[in-house]
Amino acid sequence: MSKTRKIVMRNDAGQILTEEQETPAPKPGQLLIEVHASMVSPGTELGGIKRRREKPGSATQRRPFGYTNAGVVIGKEGDCDEFEIGDRVAGMGGGYALHATYACVPHNLCAKIPEKVKDEEAASIHLAATALHAVQRGRIRIGENVVVAGLGVVGQFASQIAKIAGAYVIGLDQLPLRLGIAETAGIDLAINVSETDPIPIAQEFTNGYGMDCGIIAFGGDATSAFQQIRAMLKTAPDTHKMGRIVIVGGASITHGFAAGLGNVDVISAARTGPGYHDEDYEHGADYPPVLVPWPTQRNLELALRLMSEGKIKVRPLITDIVHIDRASEACEKLIQTPNEALGVIFTMK
Repeated sequence: MSKTRKIVMRNDAGQILTEEQETPAPKPGQLLIEVHASMVSPGTELGGIKRRREKPGSATQRRPFGYTNAGVVIGKEGDCDEFEIGDRVAGMGGGYALHATYACVPHNLCAKIPEKVKDEEAASIHLAATALHAVQRGRIRIGENVVVAGLGVVGQFASQIAKIAGAYVIGLDQLPLRLGIAETAGIDLAINVSETDPIPIAQEFTNGYGMDCGIIAFGGDATSAFQQIRAMLKTAPDTHKMGRIVIVGGASITHGFAAGLGNVDVISAARTGPGYHDEDYEHGADYPPVLVPWPTQRNLELALRLMSEGKIKVRPLITDIVHIDRASEACEKLIQTPNEALGVIFTMK
């Protein structure tokens, strides 16, 4: 193991750079991972960089970023008995699963990678588990009609997982690249909302029933998307709208409730499920399965299993694989030309 690691940093002026730091030692309950691949989140990670560029601060204040990667366990500390040195693992977590050649990740935020899943695919684990939790929160069932607004990485995964659950899925976005990727991955219908009104299409798609559930998978002002999804939902004989809308992106929405909304359940899906940001859980304190059947680690394990079975398709989402030394260039592509990239992977060798 090298005494130093390469790590991607961002500063308060919105600049991105790769530098070398001392390789950290794992704390109790953590794995030391030799990282082989990490995935960039175009929304959560780079959206913040865009905002910093609009109101830049100090270029000297630097911090690491990244929260989803994959590699091999080369060290561990404390009670991490379910993992052995040499295990291939996917890890997640802000401040842990960094864009770096080595990372220390709490063992309950890690899962073993099945043999059929490549490191570049497993590196998406945080985003895949976030989408999985959103579908679970939406209580999506076989035969239902679901609309996903925002076909970034999480929206793409949510669309695929809703289909695994047996739903028929419409995806909405404005970027042709993302719409094409969704079609390649097997979505039932992808609509460019900058060109086409999806509301009448939803009626035809559902044979007049209306959509059962919508998922908003992007950040920022999502009021218009919320209104659009509401209009696509089922209408009861009393004229009130019915159905469920899940918010998984960091969206802001202004809308009236009660009679102004109808009998619509608005559901928030927070990250990857119970356990994330509970330091005791992350480092080893399990929840009672009878009370919490789907904590974060189990969601990680299921997402990887679905990848290994070919049900979650990561490969169509990956548009760029670049060395960590070119991290700044790859991030700029996502920021400046979002219709040219989606899933960006940093490799370490």
